[in-house]
Amino acid sequence: MTQAHISLGIGSLQQAYRDGAFTPLHMVEQVLAAIGDDPNKAWIHRIDAATLRAQALALMARGPEGLPLWGIPFAIKDNIDLAGVPTTAGCPDYAYTPEASATVVQRLLDAGAIAIGKTNLDQFATGLNGTRSPYGACRNAFNPDYVSGGSSAGSAVSVALGHASFSLGTDTAGSGRVPAGFNHLVGLKPSLGLLSTQGVVPACRSLDVVSIFALTADDAQQVFAVAHGYDAQDAYSRPAQPHGFDFGRAAQWRVGVPRAGQLQFFGDSAYARCYADACAHAQALGAELVEIDFEPFAQTARLLYEGPWVAERYQAIRAFIDARPESVFPVTHEITLGGAKPLAADAFAAQYRLRALAQRCAVVWSGIDCMLLPTSPTIHSIQTMLAEPIARNSDFGYYTNFVNLLDYCAIAVPAGFRPDGLPCGVTFVAQAHQDQPLLHLAQRWQRALQGRAATLGATGHAAVPFEAAAAVPSGQVQVAVCGAHLQGQPLNHQLTSRGARLVQRTTTAPEYRLYALPDGRRPGLVRVAEGGAAIEVEVWELPASQFGSFVDGIPAPLGIGRTVLADGRAVAGFICEPAGLQGARDITALGGWRAWLAAA
Repeated sequence: MTQAHISLGIGSLQQAYRDGAFTPLHMVEQVLAAIGDDPNKAWIHRIDAATLRAQALALMARGPEGLPLWGIPFAIKDNIDLAGVPTTAGCPDYAYTPEASATVVQRLLDAGAIAIGKTNLDQFATGLNGTRSPYGACRNAFNPDYVSGGSSAGSAVSVALGHASFSLGTDTAGSGRVPAGFNHLVGLKPSLGLLSTQGVVPACRSLDVVSIFALTADDAQQVFAVAHGYDAQDAYSRPAQPHGFDFGRAAQWRVGVPRAGQLQFFGDSAYARCYADACAHAQALGAELVEIDFEPFAQTARLLYEGPWVAERYQAIRAFIDARPESVFPVTHEITLGGAKPLAADAFAAQYRLRALAQRCAVVWSGIDCMLLPTSPTIHSIQTMLAEPIARNSDFGYYTNFVNLLDYCAIAVPAGFRPDGLPCGVTFVAQAHQDQPLLHLAQRWQRALQGRAATLGATGHAAVPFEAAAAVPSGQVQVAVCGAHLQGQPLNHQLTSRGARLVQRTTTAPEYRLYALPDGRRPGLVRVAEGGAAIEVEVWELPASQFGSFVDGIPAPLGIGRTVLADGRAVAGFICEPAGLQGARDITALGGWRAWLAAA
């Protein structure tokens, strides 16, 4: 019996497994057929079919319990170790076969994921275009005449074409974002150190992160939850910190966009229109667009190929390139050997310059929660790229190169298509450790897309939304207010003075009655067993460190308990002691405190 072709979106695939009509073994056969002879040059090494089938059967015998990625296929950029499989970093003469997998790979395998193989890349992760490989130029999933983006070229193309549900890449200057934008994917560039780089061939070790490519932000969230975690074997690893205000789920949030005169598209009007449409899409989701001075970020980006960071690329493969210079791809050879020239004094001068620019950039964040930028200003054909390999590659990094230098996190998301059918994307950027709000924002973003823009990669499949568990605690407390603490009301300052931000305007579950207390200044919200109604509330989020002082200032007969919202969630919220209702007026029929004030 022929099996239906199943979407490899994690939610869809897990549902197909639960239904029992599709198994990990069926998945393996579908993936093998989809890869075929790999005309897009996405792969360097594929696990043989017999081994993949055996792994699928072993998982089926064990069952999915306790394995959050049971039977989910993934691809690995070939500068990340997979035990028993050669790591080439895109250079055959450099290849070695590791005995152990990289920490991040092992975490995924331990969660039940199935590694399909190792993917093509710009050699030694040097490039943003995907053509700098002796294994062949990786081709765009939508038009093979165009670049795939790099350096994580095959990692993106393999997911876009339905060869894997997700993949691992690396990102030093945009390599986890540009290929996502060119192939209609989500690309998460995590905060430095949250995903271990133990077992990764470095490019610039002080900047490198392992990135995640996925068909949806929901999928990226699920993979991030499994893959992240402190690793004592990685000198740059660090634990995730509470992320603070979750702008990704807020009713109102501030997004920085470059001033019109600072936008650069290198004459590509199609990408310019796509970005303008994306800004409008953000506003429809509740964003306040705030124009920012992008110049210090652009200046930071230009530092990446100066002094210490080119020298760091040279240091990463110094012994190899000095001994075997003829083995290195010509453009990679030219760029990397440039790193042998700077003096230590040049490195210090560049570090001083970076510190000064970082201070200027820090000022911008006082007025915004995140930035919204084009993922790339433009895209080029493979022919154009090969004609001017360094100049045209630098075009792609205009909006990405600064992120790693300034220790930010970012997520690339699909934004639609150009008239010629090529995808275009945008990227949200935030300060370190705000990966979780970015993932939540990307989830909202994708779920609001319409038509072809809402499809998955180049597969044509539609997304099946699901809610993956948050990976990082917020360090915030959400509280529902229904009276004098509402926005614009007399006691709202007790929230805002503690750094609280409005997250949501909603109602309670239809299980409450609302009373105007005898003092006329406050309502009392009471949960009832029957005869209840939905009451207007606002959900505010404030730092957990401020919650105690907020509660301490609430006078009797009010206090804080739990309020059930319309969507079924229970958050901290105001309750009223029964004695406080003596002489109170039932105003439930009006639906909320604001309506009562208007009628009074």
